[in-house]
Amino acid sequence: MTIDPPRPPTGPDAIDEDNIAPKIISTAVVVFVKMPPRRQNNQKLEEGQNSNEAAGDDDNLTTSAIDRLGTDEIAFIFGFLPPHDIMSARLNKKMRDAAKTTIVPMSQFLVNSVDKYNAIDVMTIALPNLQQIEIGYLGSGHKYIDGYDPDERMAAETINFISHDIEIICNFEMLRSLVVHFAPLNGRYPLLFNFPLLNKLSITTNWKLKWDLEVLAGLPVLKELYLNDNKQLTGNINSLRALRDTLAKVEIIDCMKVEGNFMDLAHFPHLIELNLCHTAVTGDVREISAHNFPALKILSLPKGVYGGDGQEFQSISDAHDTISVLYSFRKQRPPLLKYWSGKLSVDSFDWYDADRRAVYNPAPMYVVFVEAGSRVGYRWETAHDVPMACEVNWLDPEPDRYSSDYEKYIEELQEINGQVDIYRGYHQPPTRDEYWTIHGMIEDY
Repeated sequence: MTIDPPRPPTGPDAIDEDNIAPKIISTAVVVFVKMPPRRQNNQKLEEGQNSNEAAGDDDNLTTSAIDRLGTDEIAFIFGFLPPHDIMSARLNKKMRDAAKTTIVPMSQFLVNSVDKYNAIDVMTIALPNLQQIEIGYLGSGHKYIDGYDPDERMAAETINFISHDIEIICNFEMLRSLVVHFAPLNGRYPLLFNFPLLNKLSITTNWKLKWDLEVLAGLPVLKELYLNDNKQLTGNINSLRALRDTLAKVEIIDCMKVEGNFMDLAHFPHLIELNLCHTAVTGDVREISAHNFPALKILSLPKGVYGGDGQEFQSISDAHDTISVLYSFRKQRPPLLKYWSGKLSVDSFDWYDADRRAVYNPAPMYVVFVEAGSRVGYRWETAHDVPMACEVNWLDPEPDRYSSDYEKYIEELQEINGQVDIYRGYHQPPTRDEYWTIHGMIEDY
């Protein structure tokens, strides 16, 4: 079922669609902008008769304007306001009734405290057509009621916490976007996956929330799925086939119990972004044909996939062979491996730890693609934010000096060459002895 955005009422009192914008604006100005601020209880009566009369004129104007509007018209105006503004504007029964029928526009409402939880509890009745909500941390000593099959140790540690009912969000049947981030959840909560209109689901950093990818079948129109750092998430990505015709963005990161073959998603017609890094997913990018992933623009795969990000090599020569394969694939589908990187395995005979005290190995043990204009190559570098790089191994010939790309190529080539410093002359990682010779010369200098 598809729910349309708020529309003006029909019938004799319908708003002329050709002049809808100015009428909405003028009505909203009369009702809301000219509305006098609420008086404080301790406000002094000595403000003067003139001030009272002026305020009375504004009150009369507001009341008159509201009286001329029907509940549907007020609900239509409310449909352009964020939730907190609608709640503040419910000044009488007509406006409260209008709020109950308003399709609340997409606007973030973050439940990150007990006060916000109490507010959302009220909104289940006052604004039942809320479309977007984010569930977060409630504060020290508070949690949501434990779900099915909770972690027993966590349940024991939080037994004296004040518990709150997460089930209240089920009242928001029009929900289109649900974010659950660092929420105090423990166990299984099937209710989180029963929103038939949900387009976006984001569940991040929820270590005790238990669930399986199969439950996503309860979200039939889901377009965007973001799952990050969910240690209890299980399942096979082939479960996503139930959403084949709707999914456009899938990000499953740091969920090591998620498995399967990424090629199970190869025939998703609308999938434009796929990121499965740090999962147990496997596969081989060489299996991707011209007909697979027809809309895909961004692809990030775990190191368990041949050609995946962070793929580990047993030798420098292995890396060259794999890069040659990936290069051919990249030429056919340029965007998909744009940010690929690999590294030497710590089990490789070519690997050494140059400085065990350092956060990152100062030796260039990582390999990445490099571009200058349309020319593609690869180089070895360190893992630092500003890496120390070796020389580029070019896979493409230099473009013709009379080509339209040549000027851009020269400009970017100079920038790339300027990034090479202590490893100048090295097209692959130096040996351990060469490394210490290089750094010994630097220290002597």
